[in-house]
Amino acid sequence: MVEETPMKKSRALAICALLCLAGSLPAFGQTETQVEATSHTLYDIAPRQLVDMPTAGTLPRGYFQIGLRLYSSGGAMGNTDIGLSNRFQLGISYGGTEIVGPENPRWNPRIGFSLKFRVIDELEYFPAVAIGYTDQGYGVYRSDYDRYTFKSRGFYAVASRNFYFYKWTSGWHAGINYSLEDEGDHDSDVDLFGGFDATFNYNLALLMEYDAGLNDDRGEFPKVSGKGRGYLNLSIKWLFAENLELEILLKDLLVNRRESATLTREVRMMYIDHF
Repeated sequence: MVEETPMKKSRALAICALLCLAGSLPAFGQTETQVEATSHTLYDIAPRQLVDMPTAGTLPRGYFQIGLRLYSSGGAMGNTDIGLSNRFQLGISYGGTEIVGPENPRWNPRIGFSLKFRVIDELEYFPAVAIGYTDQGYGVYRSDYDRYTFKSRGFYAVASRNFYFYKWTSGWHAGINYSLEDEGDHDSDVDLFGGFDATFNYNLALLMEYDAGLNDDRGEFPKVSGKGRGYLNLSIKWLFAENLELEILLKDLLVNRRESATLTREVRMMYIDHF
């Protein structure tokens, strides 16, 4: 059994504190359930994801989203998610590296699959809670270690608490996950994550998250594991039109990746509509 270090314990306590804060503060204005009862626009739908981490938000029934993500090494990944009900969301994704550029594309070994089910709707004094699974990681796929640069979330549970103020909304999110990408680096620790989103004037959003990286800090695998700092990610999202989101992602602000000299920059586009 691997003994927890003080750094691991401090990161875990920080995420747990974030979860407690999200669940204890009172909500302002409409709850997530009340929003779903009204007509849907892009601004009514709670975020389903921050940068990489999931939230308890799901697409309403009959809605779908089509996304494209551009990342390092000429990488590109497309994804499609569908709201099968107001609680259940299903998605697939696929991509690879060297797609943008003169090299032959190196495709990911399999199609990514994800599902999310919201177990509890948000109440006045209680956050929404969702459980889910995804095997889609992010960044370059390392076949020698059978993992992505940023591991897939695997099985997870997440709680979200939304707040509604005059002309802007905010949400706090925290969760726990167990990734199945552990055969290559033998790091199967349970991970913790948390973050928030804030939408201003209905057209600009700021999203930030912190992944403790407890399952990605094994020192005996320096070529593939993190440095133990965790992953701090930030994105700025522009609601370009009612159905279109454009986003700049700034990942690994703490430069936790051993092979990285600076933060990682990515671009994401998302189109949302209904049948």
